[in-house]
Amino acid sequence: MFRFFRRNKNGTSAPSALKMADVHGNPLVVGDVVESLRYDLGLCRLIETPEGLAYESLETGEQVSYLRMVDAATSFQKVRKTTLPDK
Repeated sequence: MFRFFRRNKNGTSAPSALKMADVHGNPLVVGDVVESLRYDLGLCRLIETPEGLAYESLETGEQVSYLRMVDAATSFQKVRKTTLPDK
């Protein structure tokens, strides 16, 4: 009927193609500082937790899973890669 849920030859679903890249396509790695475009987190650092990757706000300490930052249209993260401002 619909070919929306395609399976590969061994019968399992194909893995999703989430890209660890900001809205402009710049690659992201653990330790990068980004500006969050969702959830009012401000500046965040990409960290690794026991549950997987997460963004930790430098202002409030709140952590948000990287999966909640995925832009459905592009599969990129809804963050903008930046550097820490000089104090």
